[in-house]
Amino acid sequence: MPTIPTERIGIDVGRKLPLEDAIDWAGRHDVGIIDIQLDTGANVVTSIDQSRAHAIRRSCDHHDIRLGLHTLSAVNVAEYAPLVAEAVDAYLKAYIDAAVLLGAEWIVVHAGFHFSADITQRMQAGLDRLRRVADYADHRSVLLLLENLNKEPPDAEVHYLAHTIEEWRWFYEKLDSPALQLSFTANHAHLVPEGVEGFLNTIPLPRVREVRLADCFRNGHEQHLNPGEGDFDFPALFKALEAKGYTSHYMNAFGSLDDMLKARDLFAEMALD
Repeated sequence: MPTIPTERIGIDVGRKLPLEDAIDWAGRHDVGIIDIQLDTGANVVTSIDQSRAHAIRRSCDHHDIRLGLHTLSAVNVAEYAPLVAEAVDAYLKAYIDAAVLLGAEWIVVHAGFHFSADITQRMQAGLDRLRRVADYADHRSVLLLLENLNKEPPDAEVHYLAHTIEEWRWFYEKLDSPALQLSFTANHAHLVPEGVEGFLNTIPLPRVREVRLADCFRNGHEQHLNPGEGDFDFPALFKALEAKGYTSHYMNAFGSLDDMLKARDLFAEMALD
């Protein structure tokens, strides 16, 4: 099996550090790919102006870091209520504008969520919005990555869209913009009956630009455990993806920064098994 160099394994910083500190931390630890949210605190998207963005871009260039952004799944991309729906459009466009300023290479986006009784209307609203923002992203030369989200308990009122193969495919097959590709969260696939194998046999791998990693339990509930704390078969995932020709990056999304840092070497070793 081909090896996976640690250079292809990034770290999802999320909201753990201000953006400037995250870049400095990544540079000190030889991490070349990071993912970050711009929703709260020092990183709030409305704080990214030309001056700050210029300094951040210079720091990324200095440390040779590829930066990605990750929108908040709590913002309902499938929203249709008046005024709120327009705010969701503005939120996503603000992320795209920030990506241009920061030189971010991608933005992870979601299909939204529904309340069981309104699934058809929510799916159409999410599709329409993703189509609009993909067009906006294309004009701004920004890449969006649509993520498969996690299942919720069967008796939950709220459920994420695009958590099954069929729902995710319903969206991405209708979104043929070059600005809309895919982020495959492998641990989310592990939670549903189709499993990772089912997803890998179905999804158009050339459209997958990121594979997100965390441990969890088969057919269990949403958890982002450290490797070895669940029953996810990481070696099998790496073997299958690399054999199919996957060449883009992986993204650790669990535990602390130190946990994710240590796991880069662990995953590289697993790829040799």
